[in-house]
Amino acid sequence: MLHNQYMHDFNEKNNDEQGMSIEDGLQQEYTDFIEDVISKGYAERVPECQLEGVKGRFGSYPHQQLIWVLTRFRQEQVAVMGDIRQMFYQVKVASEDKDFLRFLWWPQGDTSQDPIEYRMTVHLFGAVSSPSCACFALRKTAEDNQGRFAKEVVETLLHNFYVDDCLKSTATEEEAITMIKDLMNICSKGGFQLTKWVSNSRVVIRAVDEIHRAKDWFELDLDRDDLPLERVLGLHWCVEKDVFQFKMIQRERPLTRRGLLSYLSSMYDPLGFIAPISLPGKILLQELCRRKCGWDSELPPDIQQRWTKWFRDLPKLSEFKVGRCIKPCQFKSPVKAQMHHFSDASENGYGAVSYLRLESGMDVHVAFLQGKARVTPLKQVTIPRLELTAAVLAVRMDNMLRAELQLSLESSIFWTDSTSF
Repeated sequence: MLHNQYMHDFNEKNNDEQGMSIEDGLQQEYTDFIEDVISKGYAERVPECQLEGVKGRFGSYPHQQLIWVLTRFRQEQVAVMGDIRQMFYQVKVASEDKDFLRFLWWPQGDTSQDPIEYRMTVHLFGAVSSPSCACFALRKTAEDNQGRFAKEVVETLLHNFYVDDCLKSTATEEEAITMIKDLMNICSKGGFQLTKWVSNSRVVIRAVDEIHRAKDWFELDLDRDDLPLERVLGLHWCVEKDVFQFKMIQRERPLTRRGLLSYLSSMYDPLGFIAPISLPGKILLQELCRRKCGWDSELPPDIQQRWTKWFRDLPKLSEFKVGRCIKPCQFKSPVKAQMHHFSDASENGYGAVSYLRLESGMDVHVAFLQGKARVTPLKQVTIPRLELTAAVLAVRMDNMLRAELQLSLESSIFWTDSTSF
């Protein structure tokens, strides 16, 4: 197996050599990167006596789900975001596992020489195993320091990180400043450097050393400049207005089944903010599957007409914004909280949406939490059964939100207009 992989890698290296010989700039960039990895000890040459390698086994995925982290990020008024610098490179690879991370490289990037076999001593970017191993190390750091830091700091390390991204929201600016300092300290205990801080509070950012701020925030005039737009796990976060927004780039794509799928796949929406908008496009794609249209065949005229109409309305999404925080600033603890879930279905699709209802004194506030919309199966299903499926989806959303939101919920109320069950 290792011999076959070696030959595969050797052939790949020959292809790389041909490609880099065409672009001298690429060759220099490639060489500088690999030589830097080797010089820092992130990779080592494989000893002659260990070239045969060993077999291994599979593990699990200890990191948090993206949607869980985003949900917690929306809970309080003051939001902070940080990043662990070169997280994977800070985690050593066990000696018995290094042989699974071998690669071939020419000495000093000289492609006229025979390639040498190297292996990583730390986890590399791009390997499927790296996120799990790095997250395991981060969790171990939290567990090993439970007695040294406040419980909330340890819980944040365990539940508010998506791989190397930290997303946290607090009720006050003072809490946020303290949390940033404590998180940086606890991460350093595990050899991690938590940096690239961003916040919707200018007070919080001023309390962070400039070298630990995000790159675009180094020379920001916090008295006059607007806070820049940031990406939060793929979502666009307008930090100045503290809202999520959408930027739809309408690139020209062929009017084919493949082109339609490509565009739908580019509509990143993990919390279901625009589920009612994307669902009609998914229905069109399913119709093409039903008609067994080829991937690169031109769309039928009636589908083209429906697609064009749907496509023309998408620029309006740039005007659509959703508040990041689900709780108004005037709402102090304690508040009465309920979740309301609505579900419904039709012959084309079904879905559910969840809202949080907060009550503080005489004030009431309702916030969108999450939405899901799915096309119905190709195999015909009765409307009552689809409505029941939508209700089940709502219950699952409730279970997830109850587990992730740190709120004392009075009740969850489920709404459906079905009388069939």
